Amino acid sequence: MSRHVVVVGAGPAGLGAAAGALRAGARVTLLDAAEDPGGQYHRMPPAAFGAARPGRLHHGWRGFERLRDRVLGHPRCDWWPESAVWSLDRAEQGPPHVHVLRGEADGAGRERRVLRPDALVLAPGAHDRVLPFPGWELPGVYTAGAAQALAKGERLVVGDPVLIAGSGPFLLPVAASLIEAGGTVLEVLEANPAATVARGWAARPWELAPQAGKAGELAGYAALLARHRVPYRTGRAVIEARGDGRVEEAVTARLRRDWSVVPGTERTVAVDALCVTHGFSPQLELPVAAGCRLRGGAFADVDDDQRTSVAGVYAAGEITGIAGAPAARTEGLLAGWAAGGGDPGDRAAAA
Repeated sequence: MSRHVVVVGAGPAGLGAAAGALRAGARVTLLDAAEDPGGQYHRMPPAAFGAARPGRLHHGWRGFERLRDRVLGHPRCDWWPESAVWSLDRAEQGPPHVHVLRGEADGAGRERRVLRPDALVLAPGAHDRVLPFPGWELPGVYTAGAAQALAKGERLVVGDPVLIAGSGPFLLPVAASLIEAGGTVLEVLEANPAATVARGWAARPWELAPQAGKAGELAGYAALLARHRVPYRTGRAVIEARGDGRVEEAVTARLRRDWSVVPGTERTVAVDALCVTHGFSPQLELPVAAGCRLRGGAFADVDDDQRTSVAGVYAAGEITGIAGAPAARTEGLLAGWAAGGGDPGDRAAAA
């Protein structure tokens, strides 16, 4: 009888894990809190929208569609949308039992189910990391991830005009999503000075060679910002949000390398919404509940086959290290293959 693999999360890592486990001959239960697979990276508008081009705001959409259709259409895959894991019950042997609530998050009469898998793959993803500043609790101040989710999933812009600030490359796709959804982006502020950003890219140049696709993606974002005359400024950040009942203006300032404010460089900008992010934090609730060992207290610790310290539990994607969708998908494939009983020495797995 084939092994039963439960995969929690249907983003790039989770879909990859389901595909790997199916290829290994396992039965798969794939569940996610959302209505559709894809995670934040491939969040799509509801089917009721009847979008003619649902992948317009996405990179790698065709590859995602092929993977999604192959997994969800497989006879050994059981797809559970709108399903939330509320508890992991550790077992004496093997992976924990998975307690699930199925149905709309705010609906009554949600169905309670318990899954007792032969192997469990955790791929819950990550959420925005935000550093607080005066006024950050005002209505109209959003995480960049929330703003992008509304733009991708609902074709809604959080305000007009919008200021985007924080640190990291995620600022660029967020700006692109808001522009493509019809919003006006005043400017994009990267807190790190240009020299710090350049040093980060140049630290391990040999790792950039295989990522030519990312260079093209970066060029596309730069061209889009240029066409819409959106400035991209480094070494500047939001230090305060102001408004009567909601955000109405943002105070920005230049920063030193250590992110201390340069006095006298403050500037006040009128805004309708403010989007801020400083990278990502992994969603570690499930690995911690399963008893998985953490690496540096920050990520789930895994071996080369994505095994955690708990027997029968695997982890993939951002909870093992923030590395982007292609890496998450590959980690998922490896985790699913191993969880499904695939031979680690198989040539397909090696590739």
